[in-house]
Amino acid sequence: MPIDLPNTVSDFMAWKWPQIAPFYEELSRRPINQKNVEAWLADWTHLRRLLEERQARLYVATTLDTSDEGAKLRYHHFLDEIFSLAQGPEQRLKSKLIESRLEPRGLEVPLRNMRTEVALFREANVPLLADELKLANRYDQISGAQTVLWEGQELTIEALRAVLMTEERSVRERAWRLASQRILADRSAINQLWGEFLRLRRQLAANAGFPSYRDYRWRQMLRFDYAPEDCRSFRYAIEEVVVPAANQVYERQRRRLGVDKLRPWDLDQDIYPYSLPAPRPFATAEELESKTALIFQRVDPQLGAYFETMRREKLLDLDSRKNKGPGGYCIDYALARQPFIFMHAMGIHENVQTLLHEGGHAFHVFEQAPLPYQQQCQIPMEFAEVASMSMELLASPYLESAHGGFYTPAEAARARVEHLERMIAFWPYMAVVDAFQHWVYENHEAAADPASCDAQWAALAQRFIPGVDWSGLQSVLETGWHRKVHIHELPFYYVEYGLALLGAVQVWRNARRDQGGAVARYRQALALGGTATLPELFAAAGARFAFNADALREAISLMEQTIEELETV
Repeated sequence: MPIDLPNTVSDFMAWKWPQIAPFYEELSRRPINQKNVEAWLADWTHLRRLLEERQARLYVATTLDTSDEGAKLRYHHFLDEIFSLAQGPEQRLKSKLIESRLEPRGLEVPLRNMRTEVALFREANVPLLADELKLANRYDQISGAQTVLWEGQELTIEALRAVLMTEERSVRERAWRLASQRILADRSAINQLWGEFLRLRRQLAANAGFPSYRDYRWRQMLRFDYAPEDCRSFRYAIEEVVVPAANQVYERQRRRLGVDKLRPWDLDQDIYPYSLPAPRPFATAEELESKTALIFQRVDPQLGAYFETMRREKLLDLDSRKNKGPGGYCIDYALARQPFIFMHAMGIHENVQTLLHEGGHAFHVFEQAPLPYQQQCQIPMEFAEVASMSMELLASPYLESAHGGFYTPAEAARARVEHLERMIAFWPYMAVVDAFQHWVYENHEAAADPASCDAQWAALAQRFIPGVDWSGLQSVLETGWHRKVHIHELPFYYVEYGLALLGAVQVWRNARRDQGGAVARYRQALALGGTATLPELFAAAGARFAFNADALREAISLMEQTIEELETV
């Protein structure tokens, strides 16, 4: 190397492109052969990890405080002056390795990915990809600024969800309508941003020579093991098998509440049923953190040790506050080989599930850390979500306070029932999101009109989720696509959750027979990182990668049987 690379990202945060470029140039010039290719890959890995962790930390800063203009400017400057400039050199190094015909052990699947990325790369798309990330940042800013005044207190929309879980239906309705009114106030801003997203994505596809953005995106997401037609088949299977089961969930909820029809304020924003009165499992983010730590310890001591590392090294941001970005995520600090978890803790059971879910992602980061090359750490999102959703289910037996968790035995049984019901109800909602995204990019001209998007979303919601009465609430129903971040920021990233849930239920099925053995297989599969194909990763975890009605029927049968068992506790 012409100069030494820093060993920590903190020493790299201020580096400018003229300091970074010589490393790419030297890697590009250096001859590679069977004897030195591993050293060359290690040097490339170190450089990539520095860049990826720098980007991750800059992005995290924009979500911790969406009003911080300095954080936004630093992130955007990185995208324009570092990220964009690194894309061409990255592609040249991939081409160099491919053209060498060398295949180091463990790089078979990563090399397959690289070949696709090299074929897809266009210099003209580099600034567009950076612009796409900036548009996503704007969406986060709009969502992060949404607050309401509730009984004299300013609350984020996320924080208001705790109010929505009150037993008093009139209070839920008032809070729901207040939140909906505030979200609708940004309708024109989201619609305008949507137009910018679509124009940009159409240009990305055209620049790369694809007839549609979906064709381009499928390659960009490295989807080798299934096609859009498989997604359609999966949606039909959900409609056949899961929609009737979800209707039963809604009917049980209607009877619990003693109402004639379920209204949106009897559900949460992602069309899950509530159990009311809602349990209050914790009072503070610290309590959520500490009790979850004990649960992870019960699932597996090593997983518990990973989470303690996150607590000790301040790799968790769980509080809900104004101007904090929406949702929750786990992000990988690539050089440190450590995860960071971001979420909103509001004292509700869903927060427990979110932390268990993001904990599964975090364990994936820890388990794959021994892999020597960053190119091996590109995990298919379909399996990344198996890691997270499996953890929700693997942890569920330890929710009781007797195990260090949150609940009495009766409360824990109820929480588990609610969790399984949410999962059943999720599949139809996922089908709505997935079908909507396919419609958008199959019908680009129509989708450029937000009114057409509104109509399509409403039709899909009524097809897959018929158990909810939206009478008199048409504007809120039809703008449901506004409130799903994946549609705007991560197009086509949602079917992964449905496929992964089917895999996770199979991991959980194995754990009901042999908890220790199932967790061991789960960890072994996580440790593979991105070195195996998607069907191979599922198989390593003890599951089958499937889209069909038979696989869904088996999963639904187990879930409904378990609900029946738990309701006797």
